[in-house]
Amino acid sequence: MNKKQFEQMKSAKGFIAALDQSGGSTPKALKAYGIDENAYGNDTEMFDIVHKMRTRIIKSPAFKGDSIIGAILFENTMDRKIDDQYTADYLWNEKGVVPFLKVDKGLAPLNDGVQVMKDIPNLDDLLKKAVARNIFGTKMRSVIKEADEKGIKEIVDQQYAIAKRIVAYGLVPIMEPEVDIHSPEKEKCEEYLKKCILENLKTLGEEDKVMFKVTIPTRDNFYADLMEDKHVVRVVALSGGYTRAEAVEKLAKNHGLIASFSRALAEGLNARQTDGEFNKMLTDSIKEIYGASIK
Repeated sequence: MNKKQFEQMKSAKGFIAALDQSGGSTPKALKAYGIDENAYGNDTEMFDIVHKMRTRIIKSPAFKGDSIIGAILFENTMDRKIDDQYTADYLWNEKGVVPFLKVDKGLAPLNDGVQVMKDIPNLDDLLKKAVARNIFGTKMRSVIKEADEKGIKEIVDQQYAIAKRIVAYGLVPIMEPEVDIHSPEKEKCEEYLKKCILENLKTLGEEDKVMFKVTIPTRDNFYADLMEDKHVVRVVALSGGYTRAEAVEKLAKNHGLIASFSRALAEGLNARQTDGEFNKMLTDSIKEIYGASIK
């Protein structure tokens, strides 16, 4: 583990940029960026275009480690280069941004009010490659839609089981048990979720380090006790379908909780913008999200 990167993730002011849209979510991300599906004929062309979008974001003067302390990448992005450096190396060497990798393969069908992760058949090979590519940590997402205790426990148990495998490679896993913001039982889901998370922390090894990515809670500062645990490097928040304005307003009410936004970060960016327009929009977005993350 890179000690300088660890200290940055543990205590630096700023937030994490989520640039990890995968195959299923990429068309939606590109459409929001002003590129329709008729602009590409297959997945190869689609991933070429989205890498250009991500490269434009990363190379922007606004995108740097004094406000963005980490970035989450999709595997396809990790395997590509920016200015002859692998993306993770470019992020750290040129921008001072700590690289993470999304490792999950999407969600299983809804069962017991939740969607656990699909199997990750080649996880060990992926983690070995992540280490070789100088990745610091990983991220994996599940979704909770109902306050079903059995389902929520299954999600947390699965997250921890995989997290322990990731820790064994010297990587820091971000566990993301997202609570759907539209759930009529959102607060109840969060209460049982936190209970399960705290119970499972006791099963970690003395030196094991993990992170969590959570939905901005209904009750302000709800995750304050989780942040204090010796195993927890950082707790970050997803935007979860909120607009950027809504997300930053809610985030600012949670001391110590920092952003890890994807769609909310890229909101307003467009392929047809001039570099000046693009950089101005991204600068304003980063300033707004950073401000809410350091409250």
